Order: sequence, then C-alpha cells, then structure tokens
Amino acid sequence: MAISFDSALGIHENALTLRARRAEVLANNIANADTPNYKARDLDFSAVLEGETAGANLSLKKTASGHQSEFLSPDAAADLMFRIPNQPAVDGNTVETQEEMARYTDNALRYQASFEFLNSKFKGLTRAIKGE
Repeated sequence: MAISFDSALGIHENALTLRARRAEVLANNIANADTPNYKARDLDFSAVLEGETAGANLSLKKTASGHQSEFLSPDAAADLMFRIPNQPAVDGNTVETQEEMARYTDNALRYQASFEFLNSKFKGLTRAIKGE
C-alpha cells in the first residue's frame, strides 16, 4: 500500500511555507520602520493557505541566475496587502513597530506549532514503516 504524503501530512507542509513567507514580509516591515513613505505589508494567511490547498500554485520562481531563490516570487507578492495603520507617521511610513513585532512573534509561534505537528506526523510514519 502506497503512502500519500499529501494526505498523511495535511496542510502543515503548506502552512510552514506560508509562515516562512509571512515571516519575511513582517521582518521586512520591521527593518523598514524608519524608511520614509514605506508602506507596511502583510499576507492574508488564511486566504493564501486556502488558495494553496485548493490547488493554486505559489511556488517561488527564479528568473535570473543571480536571484535568490528564498525570496517571494512576483506571484506570491501579489497576495501581499497594505496595512492600514492606527497612527501613521508624519513621514508617510505606516509601520507600527510594536504591532509588527507582535505579529512576527505570533507567526513564529504558529510556525513552531505547524513544525511540531509535521514532526509528529513523520515520527508516526517512521514507526508505521518500522512496524512499531
């Protein structure tokens, strides 16, 4: 009997990828907190994950040999939304550092939870293969 990793691992594999992408976006917001006219962005995690599990392809694209393969592709960047700040800065920057850090921490905790779920799935599959 063949093991289907898609059904065995559930959404956690996709969730890890999206959480990593969201961490990049949030870290970029924090890094640009003092950049004039920088607009804070974020992913709608639920909507993107729903699209990912419905068959939408959010894979990274490398269009030139000098490009980093770890960064967001233009397709994934299209899913980014601008955040409306509670109190925008005079210089036009919409990053609220404390809010961004809280979102980053929440995202990191959820990433860790998905990683733990995925790890337990692999441990279960390993035990099943070994016949334990």
